[in-house]
This record gives sequence, C-alpha cells and structure tokens, in this order.
Amino acid sequence: MSALIIAVANQKGGVGKTTTVVNLAASLAHKGRRVLVVDLDPQGNASTGSGINKSGISHGVYAVLLGNATAAEAIVHSKAGAYDVLPANRALAGAEVELVQELAREMRLKNALAEVADEYDYILIDCPPTLTLLTINGLVAAQKIMVPMVCEYYALEGISDLVATIRKIRQAVNPQLDILGIVRTLYDARSLLSQQVDAQLEKYFPGKVFTTIIPRNIRLAEAPSHGMPALAYDPKARGTLAYLELADELLAGPQA
Repeated sequence: MSALIIAVANQKGGVGKTTTVVNLAASLAHKGRRVLVVDLDPQGNASTGSGINKSGISHGVYAVLLGNATAAEAIVHSKAGAYDVLPANRALAGAEVELVQELAREMRLKNALAEVADEYDYILIDCPPTLTLLTINGLVAAQKIMVPMVCEYYALEGISDLVATIRKIRQAVNPQLDILGIVRTLYDARSLLSQQVDAQLEKYFPGKVFTTIIPRNIRLAEAPSHGMPALAYDPKARGTLAYLELADELLAGPQA
C-alpha cells in the first residue's frame, strides 16, 4: 500500500509547522511506521532538526525538483529520528526562479515521490509559510493537509487563506486534496483567547480539529538546536508525550 502523503501547511509563520513535522515523524517511527520527511523550506529547519548537515547535502529536494536527481538518490536517514529525510538547504530558494520556465512545474514533487511512495507508510511535507511554487508543489503532491495553528487572534485568518488556496488547487490539479485536521500548537490553556479560538475552530471546522493539543514546552524548543526530535532529546517531556498522542490519534483515524 502506498504512503499517505500529508502536507503540513499554514500560510502564517511561527505556528510550529516544522516542529510538528519532525516530532510527528519521530513519533510515528517510534510506533513502527516507515516515515519520510520532505523538507520544502529553503531554511532547511526540518533537515537540521533531524540531525542532517545541510551544508553536506550532495543531492537534496532542490536537485529532485529540477530533475537532476531522483528522490531515492537524494534521501538520507535521520539516526536521531529513525526516519528518512529528503533534505533542503538555501539552494532550494533558487528553485522558484528556475522552475518558472519548466513544463508541469507544480507536478515535480508529486512525480518524484510516486517513485518511492510504496516504501513508506507516511510522507510528511514541511511546506514554507508563504504561498510559493514550492508550497504549491507540496499541496499538489499531498492527499491530505495537516494545519498546525496557534490559538490567537490572527490564526483563523491564516486558515481561511489556506482554505481558499486548497479550493483553487483542488479545482485545478488535485481534486483529492482535503484537510486531515487542525493541530493546536504552542497552546496555553490558561488563556481565555485560546478557549475562544477553540470554540471558533469547532464551529467552522467540525470534526477536523485533533483532540491532542501541543503545549508550549521548552524541551520542544530546545531539541532542534541539538539536531534531534524531542523524543530523542527528552522522551518524558510534555511536548514529546503530546506528539506521541498525536501520532496515536493519526494512526487511529479513518485515514490510517
């Protein structure tokens, strides 16, 4: 059975997209699933957070998108996370310009992943926070979107932008694309605003909000600087346990 490909996306920055990709990947791998992380952000944070040396990449997602390497040639293994990574570095920023003239440019990632999808149970794509050609490649390649969001005033605005983008991509090139679920991140249960945004989410996205809540947690924030997911850095941290719960919820869901 081919992998479930999930784009982790939100058109608002600072919501914990990369943290969610890295820690959910590690949690799924810990539970015996074969996982590939695709780093589509030129900052390459999902790569470094997985313990991959960005400057040592010979082939990354950049070479794959330009047709200079296959996904199989570019994939490296994260020892810290026990999953595979299709890594990125600053070179990826150039792909935007270079792909503009190419045919079927929005299909590049989808076609590349088709060659390795049977080798994984889950493929998690870390999308940039802006709607670029890279993000579009991620959304075209995916079957589902997971949306991390912080429960604050402008968060719903970011999601409404994403919903509009999903609608356009569904109409144009990927009719199966759908929201898998919304993950509340950096959560402060003491905040009245968090509770108010919760109520709004349940109203506008019934059945699409994950039960698991990811708390603000210092260990989650520290782990990337050590080049490892929180599960390897501090297995008992609140943030670590929350992502293990999220993995259980994903595995138990209708898409599992």
